[in-house]
Amino acid sequence: MSHARNQGGDPCPTLLLKSFRHRVAGPLLPVLILLAIMLVGLFGDAGMVWLPLLSAGPALAATTNGPRGVLCVGLLAAVVGATLGARVGAPGREVAAVLAALVAVTLASGLASALRGRRERVLADVRSVAEAAQHALLRPVPATVGPFEVAVRYSAAAAEARIGGDLYALVPTPYGVRLIVGDVRGKGLPAVGTAALVLGVFREAAYDEPDLLAVVDRIERSLARNLGTDDFVTAVVAGYPRPGQLELVNCGHASPLLVGASRGVVAVEPTQPAPPLGLRALTDQSPSLQVLPFADGDQLLLYTDGVIEARDRDREFYPLVEGLDRHLCDDPASTVGAIHDELLAHVGGRLHDDAALLLIRKPAAAPSIPQPAPPGQLLGDRAV
Repeated sequence: MSHARNQGGDPCPTLLLKSFRHRVAGPLLPVLILLAIMLVGLFGDAGMVWLPLLSAGPALAATTNGPRGVLCVGLLAAVVGATLGARVGAPGREVAAVLAALVAVTLASGLASALRGRRERVLADVRSVAEAAQHALLRPVPATVGPFEVAVRYSAAAAEARIGGDLYALVPTPYGVRLIVGDVRGKGLPAVGTAALVLGVFREAAYDEPDLLAVVDRIERSLARNLGTDDFVTAVVAGYPRPGQLELVNCGHASPLLVGASRGVVAVEPTQPAPPLGLRALTDQSPSLQVLPFADGDQLLLYTDGVIEARDRDREFYPLVEGLDRHLCDDPASTVGAIHDELLAHVGGRLHDDAALLLIRKPAAAPSIPQPAPPGQLLGDRAV
C-alpha cells in the first residue's frame, strides 16, 4: 500500500534506505559478527570461551544469503576458530570440537538457506498470479465512463495482498452506466472466489437486464446456488438509466454518500431494509429500487465497511462524512486520493480490513458555442 515513487518520479528515500539495509547490511552482518568475535579473542583474555559463538555467523547468514554465501561465512568462521585456538594454545580436541560444531551448523544453515530461497521463488510466483487475478477480477476503471468522471481506490488488508473480499465494477450498458460496490463476508481465497462470482454475474446481467432489480435478482439466485448457509455479500447496485436520474438498490450495505450542488454530504439511507445478497431466502424482505435526482455537478461516493470501521489508536472510527466534506473538489481522483491517504494515516499505515472507495461525478455539459454561418449562407442572403 505504500508508493514506490514520489511525485517527481524518483525513488523515495525511505525505500532506498530499506533496500540498502536488505541488500548490503543484511549480508554483511554475519561477517561483522565474526570480526567482533575475532577481535575479542585476539585482545581479550577469555581463551576459548568466545569460540562457540562463531556458529552464529553461518546461522545468521542463512536468513540473508544464499547457500554459497552461508558456506563462505562458515569457512571464514572455521579459519577464525582455528586461528584463535592456535593463538591461545587450546588443546587440539577442544579446537576440533568447535570446528565440528561449525561444520554442522554451516551445513544445516546452507540447507535452510536453500529452502528459504525456494519458498521465496514460490511466493514470487504466487504474487504474480495474484496480480494477474487482480486485473481479471478488479479491472482498472477509466477516468471517464459514459457521462461520469470516476475514481477508485482499493486496499487489501492482507499483508502483500493485491485482492481481497471487497469488490467493485462499473460498466456501460444499453440501459446506461451501471455499477456495483460490495463486501464479501470473510477474507482470503474463499472471499476472492465469491467476489469473482458476484462480479461475473453482475457484468453479464447488467448488460442483459433492462430492470436494475432484475440484475440484483440474478446475482441473488447465483449466490443462493453457490454459497454456504453462513456466507453472504453486502452490496449497492446503481444505475443511470436517463439523464438526471440515478437508481440505487441497497442490499444490506453501508449507505452511499451523495453530494449535491450545494456541497452538502447526505447519506442515502435505503427506503426499506433489505438483506444482504445470498440471505433473501431466510427473510421475507426484498430489496427496493430508489430513484434519486442526479444533476450536473453531483457526486456519489460508494465504499465498504473497511473505510468506516477503520480505527485509530484511541479506537475512534474514521469520520468518512467529515473527510469527504474536507477533501471534496471537482476532481474525483484528487478527492478519493486524499481520503485514502487520510484513512491510512488514521489507522497508522495498516488497514485491518479490506477497503474500497468509488466516486462518480456528473460534470456539467460544456456549453455549445454557435458557429457563424459562412458568407452567402445566411437567411435572406443571396450568393454572389
